Amino acid sequence: MCSSTMVLAVMLMLSCVMAASATPCNFNQDIDINWGGNEHVKIFNGGKLLTLSLDNSSGAGFQSKKDYLFARVDMQLKLVPGNSAGTVTTYYVCLSSQGPAHDEIDFEFLGNVSGQPYTVHTNVYAKGKGNREQQFRLWFDPTSALHTYSIVWNAQRIMFMVDNSPIRVFENNEAMGVPFPNTQRMKVYSSLWNADDWATQGGRVKTDWTKAPFIACYRNFNVNDASSTSTNSVSNQAWQTQQLDTMARKRLRWVQSKYMIYNYCADFKRFPQGLPRECKRSRFL
Repeated sequence: MCSSTMVLAVMLMLSCVMAASATPCNFNQDIDINWGGNEHVKIFNGGKLLTLSLDNSSGAGFQSKKDYLFARVDMQLKLVPGNSAGTVTTYYVCLSSQGPAHDEIDFEFLGNVSGQPYTVHTNVYAKGKGNREQQFRLWFDPTSALHTYSIVWNAQRIMFMVDNSPIRVFENNEAMGVPFPNTQRMKVYSSLWNADDWATQGGRVKTDWTKAPFIACYRNFNVNDASSTSTNSVSNQAWQTQQLDTMARKRLRWVQSKYMIYNYCADFKRFPQGLPRECKRSRFL
């Protein structure tokens, strides 16, 4: 690694550490490093902050020790700055094993060349069925500061939220024959990896390894589930029936009208035989 790149990497790590708040996190106690090892996963401030790094030898990832059936999961992220083309930073809830009945709820952040916006890719898998992608830009620079990304998963719906603003809602429409993840316990996962075969402009822009290491920061990992006794701004009871009030619906419409760049429910070319059933139920999915 050249000296200037090393200096930049150290500066990025320091900026993440300096941003850490006094709010307790549990990275030392509540997660397992599942790949990348100590070379690519660093934990600071007594477990309050974690960084993942990616270079041409490896990326990295971690997972929660516990699994959950319904939860509100909050994580603050600061994404890879500068030329992040080809990189993918992820944060998702998923079954520990793949299979024909796979469940998964995804946040994926697709990097781009310097000065271009990130793509926020969301998806829901239920009972082995996916293909429910929605993509967004953000109304802020996700590389300049930590922002909170939340997955609210209860028996009625799944909500994707950014700084407590809803960007997507996936309702439980099992009565219509639409699969919904409501029987299998899942863990929380995060990773930083190279996907330059598809991540940036469909794979046309490749990862520039002279910019490595690429570093993403994680802070304030928190899970509220049915057995949680922690106290948060959203109470342990509220998330279990959480839905959108009038102001939240207005915010959702604003985000989807101005910042959504792809919606599977509007992709008639992809579904020439007709859109999925849930697309006919609500304007805001």
